Amino acid sequence: MKLDDKALAHLTYQNYPKAAPIAGVVHQPLQKHRALEGAFMEYLRLKDGRVEGFPLPFEARQISLSWAVPGRINAFHLHPKRTQDELWCVVQGALLVWLVDVRADSPTKGTKRSFLLSGEAPSLLYIPSGVAHGYRAGHQGALLLYAMNDQFNPSDPNEGRLPWDFFGAELWAEDRG
Repeated sequence: MKLDDKALAHLTYQNYPKAAPIAGVVHQPLQKHRALEGAFMEYLRLKDGRVEGFPLPFEARQISLSWAVPGRINAFHLHPKRTQDELWCVVQGALLVWLVDVRADSPTKGTKRSFLLSGEAPSLLYIPSGVAHGYRAGHQGALLLYAMNDQFNPSDPNEGRLPWDFFGAELWAEDRG
């Protein structure tokens, strides 16, 4: 097909590269049962504190909720003092989640990876310690339900923070393509 020269000079093509894996990160879809009257979904099945049916051993020690207003950027966060792995699930709204491997001895050190978590298509996202994580809430905001294998200790918080743009402000830029 012949295109206008001006349009042809500015034409680009979308790229769909396979997302780079980050060692230890697991993304597992959940089953949401929908009906006219509503919906039902199991978040976690626990036996003696351990999550059943998950490919990695994970003992839930605390379960929390976080509400994010539309457009909220909450980044970057990690747990450097003690091991604290997390299992995230968005139950309402949507989050653009960025993970960056900052573990010094990891084979995927420096790898950045994004995930879209939504209440429409719920999933579990396992974030191991040493992987910096952050999110930007979608236009409806989001409700994040997450489990941790460590408990928050206000007298010795294990809440390391990096600036929201530490890995590049472009991670949070709106897609205007």
